[in-house]
Amino acid sequence: MDKKITADLDVYLVGGAVRDKLLGREIIERDWLVIGASVEQMLQLGFSQVGKDFPVFLHPETKEEYALARTERKQGKGYTGFVCYAEPDVTIEQDLLRRDLTVNAIAQAEDGSIVDPFNGQTDIKNKVLRHVSSAFAEDPLRVLRVARFAARYYYLGFSIAPETLQLMTDMALSGELNNLTPDRVWKEFSRSLTENNPEVFIEVLRATGALKVLWPSLDALWGVPNPEQHHGEIDSGVHTLMVLKQAVKFSKEVSVRFASLCHDLGKGLTPKDQWPSHHGHEKSGLALVQTICESFKVPNQVKRLSLLVCEFHLHCHRAFELKPVTVLNLFDKLDAWRKQDDFELFLFCCHADISGRLGKEQSAYPQADYLRSALNACKEITAKPFVEQGLKGPAIKQAMNAEKVEVIALVAQNFKNNKGE
Repeated sequence: MDKKITADLDVYLVGGAVRDKLLGREIIERDWLVIGASVEQMLQLGFSQVGKDFPVFLHPETKEEYALARTERKQGKGYTGFVCYAEPDVTIEQDLLRRDLTVNAIAQAEDGSIVDPFNGQTDIKNKVLRHVSSAFAEDPLRVLRVARFAARYYYLGFSIAPETLQLMTDMALSGELNNLTPDRVWKEFSRSLTENNPEVFIEVLRATGALKVLWPSLDALWGVPNPEQHHGEIDSGVHTLMVLKQAVKFSKEVSVRFASLCHDLGKGLTPKDQWPSHHGHEKSGLALVQTICESFKVPNQVKRLSLLVCEFHLHCHRAFELKPVTVLNLFDKLDAWRKQDDFELFLFCCHADISGRLGKEQSAYPQADYLRSALNACKEITAKPFVEQGLKGPAIKQAMNAEKVEVIALVAQNFKNNKGE
């Protein structure tokens, strides 16, 4: 903060930066609160205004955000239905009152002193996520935000205060979550999936009833049994979160973690009289994956991987049982020739599915090594020798595919030999 520019302003560091500083976490970005100033004063000092609904400014040199203290009054539905008041008479206590959690309603003055009117430091000490006031219920996005904070700070032992969890439940039941826009929902989901414990985010949404509203096909998996011989955990919902936890170990990619949540959605459609068998759940789940990706406006790469994992994860598990020509067809359907990076992500998801089962958490996954080796061997085959033989057009591709099938068979045999079979 350049003190020359802000010398005449009453400025406080607020929000996440103060919270994470008190927690000893790395501060990623700093937000500043200005008390007693006007829009005109900020502009005269060289700040540029960026907030449309309320006055937020970028510092002329650091480009950090400075917001005028404000109050908000609910008028309308959803998280945008607010009337903002940001005149110089708004106090710091009034501004902090509108924030979501007590741990986020702490400010630090330039001299290092702490302003904490709602006992956020006590809640940090006790590891509690607690709403500041009843105004929390006016913004439905806060249900997802608190679930995300629960996931982020789970490793420190944080939990949600019972009264806050109840308020979130009431909000989910009220229908207010239906007013959230897809981009905001996806932003919270995707950010939560980058945390080390994203399963906590899903657990909180499920506990409050928000998951049933936002992602009913995922919520439907709880209570749906799997065959005990393959799934010691039995429950499909429990299994799905175990898969997500394994996916976290294998990759930081949001696409891998989201696809892990999608892989068994089809099991929620299995008629009860067929339980615990789920024949064809891969194909039946595709429409559900498509629906949720459209609902959340999921990025294309995430959507593509999710659909492929849903449809072909059992192919991957049964790789050693597949005919070489079927393996070649799988490579074609995965477009593994051009998208080998995505192919690797697909293998991560499938490994997470196998190891995301009770007692199987450390399971090896030789299928991935086999398919990877087979693909690399196939990619060594080029058209040149077949052209030199005088083949043309489709005949070249047919000859190349025939050789690829032979190579895949050879790789498979080598893997079996190494296993002593």
